[in-house]
Amino acid sequence: MRIERWANALVLILATLVGIAAFAYPFFSSGIQPGPTAAAHADDAPLVTLVLTLLCTVIVVANLTSRQMSARTIAVLGVLSAVNAVLRAVPGPAGFSAIFFLLALCGYVYGSTFGFLMGVLSLLVSALIGGGVGPWLPYQMLATGWIGLSSGWLPSLRRWRRMELVMLAAWVTLWGFAFGAIMNLWFWPYVSAMQANPGQNWEPGLRFIEGLRRYGAFYATTSLWWDFWRAAGNAGLVLFLGAPLLRVLRRFKHVLGFAALPSSSDALTT
Repeated sequence: MRIERWANALVLILATLVGIAAFAYPFFSSGIQPGPTAAAHADDAPLVTLVLTLLCTVIVVANLTSRQMSARTIAVLGVLSAVNAVLRAVPGPAGFSAIFFLLALCGYVYGSTFGFLMGVLSLLVSALIGGGVGPWLPYQMLATGWIGLSSGWLPSLRRWRRMELVMLAAWVTLWGFAFGAIMNLWFWPYVSAMQANPGQNWEPGLRFIEGLRRYGAFYATTSLWWDFWRAAGNAGLVLFLGAPLLRVLRRFKHVLGFAALPSSSDALTT
């Protein structure tokens, strides 16, 4: 079992490294030309999507082979991913999207591997049914996958239900802002000085601190308000619906008889 945990952890780590490289490489490339944000990563996005899909397939096959996943687990994963995709399609005020709270709860209850797969699959299904396929898609899939992945690292506070809800509400609040900050990185290097406010665009050769300052100003003027409502809305959903949903998720976990899937932290500490 320990070998399977290590293999699972290595694939998750590899998927994360691929994601970090995909977000970061424009900052180290001298061939990046400013242009329309919709065209950012148009050449490499299909490759990132393919690699991410293959890695997720490897995770599923490896867990099925080692019996850490079963047909029941896959069925639950598919249903919850579809539900989460529908939640994303429900319109909300000021950019609010209800996609985070269910994903965080599922990652918390079912483990990091389940959470990562659900995050990736939710965005893929949502894009396919909502016409949201574009060069931004693999980056959205990675970011939501990281939400589910990291939610499995949270300490279990099942005995202290109020503290558990407060922790999860704070967690989705944090991710509400972090998701926007991460997602802006996929196109920010392509924003020209004419498209951004003065001193908010990326330029090759910028010092790290200056780059952070410019990006902070860019994020504050373009995304912060929208992310505030996303964070507040998902935190509110956790506080009002979290307790009954956690009971349902744990009941499914008990009745269907599957354990929380391992994470990279599990492998590194066993």
